[in-house]
Amino acid sequence: MPKRGDRTDPKTAALREDGTLNTFPEKVSDPKFQTRDFFDSRDLMQVRYEMLRRVSIDNLSVTQAAAEYGVSRPTYYQAKASFDEAGLGGLVPKKRGPRGPHKLQGDVLAFVEKQVVPGKPLRARALAALIWQVFSVEIHPRTIERALGKKKGFSGRPSRC
Repeated sequence: MPKRGDRTDPKTAALREDGTLNTFPEKVSDPKFQTRDFFDSRDLMQVRYEMLRRVSIDNLSVTQAAAEYGVSRPTYYQAKASFDEAGLGGLVPKKRGPRGPHKLQGDVLAFVEKQVVPGKPLRARALAALIWQVFSVEIHPRTIERALGKKKGFSGRPSRC
């Protein structure tokens, strides 16, 4: 049986890539998950679904199910609400944090694009300071570089993907 975090196991790698790897499979104490014939404690979606099923169908208390599956009661209720709202897909963990450059939109983005003149280099750090002066919005220079399609440095000529 591959150990937790074993990078050579293809299933562990696939679960990690999908964002559904249970980081604490050893906390799952349900006997069905101990043999790993069908049930796999590394598969977060399978663990959460079985936890919800045990409460709903087997009438296990929420406290018992949370303990048996190694989660807190609030985690159980979050999983239940997500499942009720979106079905099985609701059990897939969501990525945290903002989606994209949320400060660099609208007027600020238009301003940045106007500052870019082909052939005339403009450093992202200087542009970030200029954005602060005009809009009072603090933007990291790397955010500007990403928004303009550059990985390193900033020559003033953004590449369009």
